[in-house]
Amino acid sequence: HAIIAQVEVNLNTWCREDIVFTFALCVHESRRQRAMKAGQSPYRALLDTLELSDSRVLVPSFLQVHLLLELYRLQGNMTRVKINELKPLKPRFEVPDVLIADPPTEPLSVVSRDENGVVLSLGDEARRLIVSAQPFRLDIVEGPQVLLSLNSRGLLAFEHLRPRKDTEDDNQPGLWEETFKSHTDSKPNGPTSISLDFSLPGVEHVYGIPEHADNLKLKSTDGGDPYRLYNLDVFQYELYNPMALYGAVPVLLSHNAQRTMGIFWFNAAETWVDISSNTGASETPQTDIRWISESGIIDVFIMLGPKPADVFTQYASLTGTQSFPPLSALAYHQCRWNYNDQEDVRAVNQGFDEHDIPCDFIWLDIEHTDGKRYFTWDPSKFPKPLEMLQDLTDKRRKMVAIVDPHIKVDSGYKIHSELRSKNLYVKNKDGADYEGWCWPGNAGYPDFIRPDTRAWWASMFAYDQYEGSTENLYTWNDMNEPSVFNGPEVTMHKDAVHGAWEHRDLHNLYGFYVQMATAEGLIQRSEGKERPFVLTRAFFAGSQRYGAVWTGDNAAEWDHLKISIPMCLNLNLVGISFCGADVGGFFKSPSTELLVRWYQAGAYQPFFRAHAHMDTPRREPWLFGPENTALIREAILQRYALLPYWYQLFYHAYLTGQPIMRPLWVEYPGDASTFAMDDQYLLGRDLLVHPVTEEGARGITAYLPGQGEVSDILHFSFSSCFAVGMTQLFIPVFQHGGSIIPKKLRIRRSSSCMENDPYTFIVALSPQRTAEGELYIDDGHTFSYRTEKKFIHRRLTFANNTLTSRSDALFHFTLESSLDFEFDTAMSVLTLRKPGMNVGADWSILLQ
Repeated sequence: HAIIAQVEVNLNTWCREDIVFTFALCVHESRRQRAMKAGQSPYRALLDTLELSDSRVLVPSFLQVHLLLELYRLQGNMTRVKINELKPLKPRFEVPDVLIADPPTEPLSVVSRDENGVVLSLGDEARRLIVSAQPFRLDIVEGPQVLLSLNSRGLLAFEHLRPRKDTEDDNQPGLWEETFKSHTDSKPNGPTSISLDFSLPGVEHVYGIPEHADNLKLKSTDGGDPYRLYNLDVFQYELYNPMALYGAVPVLLSHNAQRTMGIFWFNAAETWVDISSNTGASETPQTDIRWISESGIIDVFIMLGPKPADVFTQYASLTGTQSFPPLSALAYHQCRWNYNDQEDVRAVNQGFDEHDIPCDFIWLDIEHTDGKRYFTWDPSKFPKPLEMLQDLTDKRRKMVAIVDPHIKVDSGYKIHSELRSKNLYVKNKDGADYEGWCWPGNAGYPDFIRPDTRAWWASMFAYDQYEGSTENLYTWNDMNEPSVFNGPEVTMHKDAVHGAWEHRDLHNLYGFYVQMATAEGLIQRSEGKERPFVLTRAFFAGSQRYGAVWTGDNAAEWDHLKISIPMCLNLNLVGISFCGADVGGFFKSPSTELLVRWYQAGAYQPFFRAHAHMDTPRREPWLFGPENTALIREAILQRYALLPYWYQLFYHAYLTGQPIMRPLWVEYPGDASTFAMDDQYLLGRDLLVHPVTEEGARGITAYLPGQGEVSDILHFSFSSCFAVGMTQLFIPVFQHGGSIIPKKLRIRRSSSCMENDPYTFIVALSPQRTAEGELYIDDGHTFSYRTEKKFIHRRLTFANNTLTSRSDALFHFTLESSLDFEFDTAMSVLTLRKPGMNVGADWSILLQ
């Protein structure tokens, strides 16, 4: 099941250069590694005394510095590669809690071997893993084709742990201490960075590694900065830039017309990704990827596809699937920093009813607390939170309140006192509680890496601990990168301490753990019955298991609207389907045209929330005149009408790991014209959305891909269909021929009010006059669909002029009766009204 070998390095050939410090901590590691030239990696595999058992191969080491190579063949067409020090001075950090289980292995067998290398079978007769000894290199091949190579450019590097010596080498700047402005990183373990290169022959398009405000297709970094993965609180982030943002998922996907693959670089330290593409017309395309991390070990999962759906399944088998949220969380959310007081909340709540606009959640930002003490309420602005929450319950609405992980240092504050008395705070390098500046002023930071800290945090959401909370109050985790206003790059110092580990080793995990503990708290408060809803800003691989993500502090600009599409698409590709962008933009004030267009786009993204900075004018949907109110209302109503479809998409994401918001190439993998397309996308398989993201647009050009048919380019002019002045009414959304989409069309104030409303099925026929779809129903908020199998899941088909609904039951009963209908000859639309069938029963409708 595994191969373990040893890799040696000759220290005399190690490449170090004195690099001038530029902009950030740890730039020395990045620049030192990037300074290595191809072929300079000094490693070779020692295979001459290789010892094979059922699960591993052992090779003793000979020289001064030895690395341990472990190769695993995993179930589901994956390969795992681990490289660590054979005998480190102390353990190096390995990421815990992200994998849902130890990945199950399958037997590896040796096909051939000699002094130059070993060839291993990966199960399929044509698929091989070739280990070359000198220089060390790994190749995964299928027949004559090389699918992927590791260290083919010779850029493997592994800075081993060692005591500091008073030598010219160890006294170079940045190796054992580093400064950034007024901050000093003590780097007690010295340089510990790692690096490995991957080559992808035949590949021109790669995706993933969020979070970056950039196009869907990742760009070459030759001659520029690498993509950076380091969770940061970024103020007004730049677009089309590889700079780090709030979250980090070190997963990269490659795609061509023949195969989709994935690389999961399993490391939570600061990471850089270099991309180099050879796409010349006279050469075979190839993309080279180089990963560099500040610390930890090399641990890589290679997902071999071959289809896009296979890669999503493979990754989900490692880190889990998207959590299945309450139905209400898929509806519309109204947020602002901040709603002023209880009366303001009451007025906003009433405003939605007065203007016939649905809304499920009203949000409260940090000003609702007592002096930024989370789990509390401002006694003058929100003196009766239970009464406020009951008012929302009466309208069948809910609330989200912010709970950030920076805790005000105040001996009279219960949360702080318990954290200090239980010794649950992160420590500084000297062993005292780490303190930094954030919204409350001086703050401590719970050590969420510890299970006992997470258990304590979860217990604080109990109704008898979180005073003024009720079952319709949910949670928003912000600032959990973690943000430290007076820290380097507005984040925690890297030499802060979490037990045996430095913060540098696990920085990108902090937000992941905060959301994990918060979600568990919401589950526990209901004794395990109710599904949680938790929004997080910082995230890592596996964060999809705990809730939703948004793209952070965007701006009210057309380019920010446009970039929200590829940002969400890349998040979906790496498992985080429940994502969205602040509608209208957080900073600045949108024009009415931009605001309307953003509502229209946001209504077709998985997480649909309007949000705004406290310094911007109010922008509730009814404040921009009757015509714009009508346009915004229509966009929100379209969201609510499609909630049955959204809900079944989330159910499938939970079951299978397939993304909800999909680039077109996911469903049309052989259509090269879709590979870089990121201004339109699919929701599931059956809806194609092309949001309007250009100011003053009077038309769009949509590409309609075909499956075994000729694709179409549709030029659609808004003004040809609507009167002048109403061109913004149109939202370009197209249903795939051969599909059946469920909707609910009655206007209600919230999704909960729609619970017992009838379903409408929109049947779009294929050229063969057939269609298929499905309908999923449960109670919308508990875990009973999982614990008690309480749900309805129907298969809908149209064939031979008959619309049929069936479950997996063996028997089908038909009650014959006549139905009233209308037929629009101009639009070729047949409407059947009130057929009176139970959605949970088997039935057929025959058209004669």
